[in-house]
Amino acid sequence: QVQLVESGGGLVQAGGSLRLSCAASGRTFRYAMGWFRQAPGKEREFVSAISWGGGSTYYADSVKGRFTISRDNAKNTVDLQMNSLKPEDTAVYYCAADSAGVVRRDPRRWDYWGQGTQVTVSS
Repeated sequence: QVQLVESGGGLVQAGGSLRLSCAASGRTFRYAMGWFRQAPGKEREFVSAISWGGGSTYYADSVKGRFTISRDNAKNTVDLQMNSLKPEDTAVYYCAADSAGVVRRDPRRWDYWGQGTQVTVSS
């Protein structure tokens, strides 16, 4: 069983930065890791993901060039550096893990989820 715990959310002004971190416990060998977000009244959407080795990264078009995903397999963590934040980035951000090691943008295909961390960007 894998448990994921997110941290680092908060309130920030537009143009500011936040760094989210996800700590995983349990066996995550060969797992792909990702970040999703869900705004009120909207469906959960893909934000970014990273392969096991970190050599492949993926981003939603809406965050490309502003967000950077990274992972440290020795520490079992995955981070999301978010720069140039916009009010439309406001959402609950979730960390996810895929045991098949495959990066998919459909949230229904991911196996494990954290409890989420709130990110609020004020205008």
